[in-house]
Amino acid sequence: MSAHATPDTADLAQPVPRWGILGTGFIAGLQTPDLIGNGSLVQAVGSRNLASAREFAARFQIPSSHGSYEDLVADPDVDIVYISTPHPFHHENALLALGAGKHVLIEKPFAMNAWQAREILELAESKGLIALEAMWTRYLPHMVRIRELIRSGALGDIRTVIADHNQNLPKDPTHRLNDPALGGGALLDLGIYPVSFAFDVFGAPASIRAAASMTETGVDRQTAMIFEYGDGQQAVLHCALDTAGPNQASIIGTEGRIEIPSVWYEHTAFTRYDADGNLAERFEEPVTGRGMQYQAREMERLIAARATANDILPPRQSVQVMEALDEVRRQIGLTYSSDKK
Repeated sequence: MSAHATPDTADLAQPVPRWGILGTGFIAGLQTPDLIGNGSLVQAVGSRNLASAREFAARFQIPSSHGSYEDLVADPDVDIVYISTPHPFHHENALLALGAGKHVLIEKPFAMNAWQAREILELAESKGLIALEAMWTRYLPHMVRIRELIRSGALGDIRTVIADHNQNLPKDPTHRLNDPALGGGALLDLGIYPVSFAFDVFGAPASIRAAASMTETGVDRQTAMIFEYGDGQQAVLHCALDTAGPNQASIIGTEGRIEIPSVWYEHTAFTRYDADGNLAERFEEPVTGRGMQYQAREMERLIAARATANDILPPRQSVQVMEALDEVRRQIGLTYSSDKK
């Protein structure tokens, strides 16, 4: 549409969706400025503590603040609820928001396990609502370009994906990351990134092999995974929470490879080489903010299109990812109280 064109009736009739932020923690403080910078309408924030909600609202100039999650999802001026609480609470928070008729963008991982993920999806589908996992990496420009290259055949037959996510995080045994009661361990907090990356390239694996080293508190300190696929492809994945790693990724095919430097799951550049190791492409695209606005744009696009799923990360694949994580946890002996329905 040109600058002087008149929008059609459908465009005029389509309201701009309004966001509510559920939770006021660290990740909410990263997503919210990208929402605002994107021009999205952030209408309300909710916390279990009204003072925290008011402070967050004042920091980001959000019109409404609520002292409970129930009040947030009941707000008639909210259309989408961004669920930014720790993953042990994603299931109950998502069901609460969906039950109130709100679309949900749920921080990764989608839930604690596959049965919770299925319940979220089933409720969303029954109500014609969107339940999208906030795996922001999938929507970043470098990942969009990588999928284009894979589809074009530029890498030939893809044989291998290699990715790690290793960080040096707090050692305090009472910290959430080290507490099995709060979904601690490297796998769900960090391993979700390389696992989702493998799904992005190959889809669901035919088989999984996993091994881990555990902490004294009973969560995985580091976990290594090999995903195997029907045509012999492999994804070699690693995560750790007490050692800083390279945080790099590679996609290797018969006609070339892609190397994504640190930090591969954030906004970054990548280099493509041909089968002889010659430079074939250097991709780099500037991004404003952190880059979390792209997943928000996709959420708003789905609402405008009256769709409930996309091809980039369909909700059913988020369930499959949780099924794979369940199998990894079974093999390494990592259990949570939420595993039993």
